[in-house]
Amino acid sequence: MTTVKKVLDQKSNTIYSVRSTDPVENVLKIMRDFRVRAVLVIEEEELLGIVSQGDCAIKVLLQHKNSADVTVSSIMTKKPLTVALSNTVEECMAIMVHKHIRHLPVLEKNKVIGVISVGDLVKNIIEQQGNQIKFLETYIKGHGA
Repeated sequence: MTTVKKVLDQKSNTIYSVRSTDPVENVLKIMRDFRVRAVLVIEEEELLGIVSQGDCAIKVLLQHKNSADVTVSSIMTKKPLTVALSNTVEECMAIMVHKHIRHLPVLEKNKVIGVISVGDLVKNIIEQQGNQIKFLETYIKGHGA
């Protein structure tokens, strides 16, 4: 079973964050500039929340609010679900499916060390399946008639 640690080791793992008092406009700029779909809310190394594209769209844009006037604290998901380096890909996928979320912050000793997205998990699962297919093809060819 693949762990969160292995998945994080395979990506750049830059942490994009804002403060709870920042305007939502800052979140949108980070999402645009770095092509991410969720931004963490961190203050003094403590994870306070997470803001997704959906949060911005539903709680700001669809309500015709100005993203420069709305603070992150008013739309963020407070105390988001998190995982540890030891969690498996399967555990993360189960959490995401059952809770209808796409991003999980990764904590070690209460400090954010990365974020796992559903895309990261799918990529890992596809890679595992590809490796398994190659193994089976080799096995069949090596033991065929």
